[in-house]
Amino acid sequence: MGLRLRVKPDGRKHWLQRYTWHGKTRETGLGSYPVVTLKMAREEALENHRLLHLGKDPIAEKHKRQRALTFQEAVDEYLAVKLAEFRNEKHRKQWRSTIDNYAIPVLGQRPLETISVYDVMYVLKPIWESKTETATRLRQRLEAVFSWATVQGLREGGNPAVWKGNLSEILPKPAKVKTQRHHAAVRVEDAPVFWQTLSNREGIAAQALQFLCLTAARSGEVRGMTWEEVDLEKRLWIIPKERMKAGREHRVPLTDMAVELLRALPLLRGSNHVFFSTTGTALSDMALSAVMRRMDKDAQANSTKRFLDPRSDRPAVPHGLRSTFRDWAAETGVDHVVAELALAHHVGSTVERAYRRSDLVEKRREVLEAWQKFLIG
Repeated sequence: MGLRLRVKPDGRKHWLQRYTWHGKTRETGLGSYPVVTLKMAREEALENHRLLHLGKDPIAEKHKRQRALTFQEAVDEYLAVKLAEFRNEKHRKQWRSTIDNYAIPVLGQRPLETISVYDVMYVLKPIWESKTETATRLRQRLEAVFSWATVQGLREGGNPAVWKGNLSEILPKPAKVKTQRHHAAVRVEDAPVFWQTLSNREGIAAQALQFLCLTAARSGEVRGMTWEEVDLEKRLWIIPKERMKAGREHRVPLTDMAVELLRALPLLRGSNHVFFSTTGTALSDMALSAVMRRMDKDAQANSTKRFLDPRSDRPAVPHGLRSTFRDWAAETGVDHVVAELALAHHVGSTVERAYRRSDLVEKRREVLEAWQKFLIG
């Protein structure tokens, strides 16, 4: 296919493809290495070979594609292809919203070919220190859009959103400016009192929060739970990989109290959700948080015990209950691997995980039973 890598005196590398058109040898650039990988270059070269077979000049076709495409148009075209790869609707919305909120107002109508590293810096700098995690994700998403555009022949040159050797020279490292903000958790010693207070509250969201406590699961996993995932006889909740953060199936052993809670739940005709909203759909992501906010508000009004994070002194939130469970597990000597598997975390290297075929579900059942006994005092 005439594919070759040209190395310039300054060390920069560019992919080129040489071909013959009407008896003349021509060359077309396929992008710079390593932004454009060997696999990507081969795919582009193969596409050019197909064009030649159809009697079309790859360079002429490339010029047709290299129209004055704006950044907004490039994002739209990129997402039309890539959004299907994202695992859930929430991720798709987040991906788009960061671009729309921060990049489009600055770059939206700019011709794609004219955008430089300084333009990208202008987008990132206002939130680089105040919203470091958001800014880091935005940079990664901008890099993906520009990489796609380069491979499509819509722009040439280096990727202006690449970090190493590019933005790393003009922006501080994220780790140096990011202030880690953990989810506020209930103190381990306060967990039994929290459980008793929660048990006195009514409503489907409060019951979902109780189930979250008993299983140490994530809020989204509990809220999206369906009856098809539950085996009450085997006392198992099997979450499909599509709903898991790690992208793999997760078996959750159910304690006696968790099974009793599920058996007592009402069923809604036409809805398969275990914890459903008034419309029959899954509970919103704010439903469980609202329960804990009301608990804290009532505690302040009645001068009763509040459940505050031991580090930040902020009111505890649903996701922080997983930290409470992990702290309890560490304090009571629960095996590290078992505790991490209970939280559906990756444990060990890729090789270690490949050899560890068991998910230790029965050992995790024993741990959750002990956790349940601790909660009920």
